[in-house]
Amino acid sequence: MTPAHRSDAVDRSALSTVVDFDGGTEAIPAARDVVQDFVTRLGEAGVRTGDTLLDAARLVASELVTNALRHAPGPCRLRMTVVDGSVEIAVSDTGDGFPTFLPRDPQRVGRHGLEIVTRLCDQVITKPDATGKTVYARLPLT
Repeated sequence: MTPAHRSDAVDRSALSTVVDFDGGTEAIPAARDVVQDFVTRLGEAGVRTGDTLLDAARLVASELVTNALRHAPGPCRLRMTVVDGSVEIAVSDTGDGFPTFLPRDPQRVGRHGLEIVTRLCDQVITKPDATGKTVYARLPLT
């Protein structure tokens, strides 16, 4: 039996996905659909995931894509990758400003997206790149 046919072999193509969005509010539910498809492919490839991964990943991707569309001109890219026992959700945009991580404030109306993302994820970082920036958020698989 070759390694590709072993029952514990993982389909490497199931471990990442990249989708570009031109903009517009339709990108937000489309991002959630991308997450749904990605997590489904992980399961089909034999990758174990926790009960809350799908909902958490859909929320994180939705919040990051919403921020990219709201605060940066032009298109954005959603990339999901399995890295070190986590799902890394990366959203790249053309904006040069970094996100503002506000402290918890139950009295504030709105602007809770990054607060939610940082609570759900083990790691959230922003890095500049040649055309703007990328926000990386990691959720544990299990």
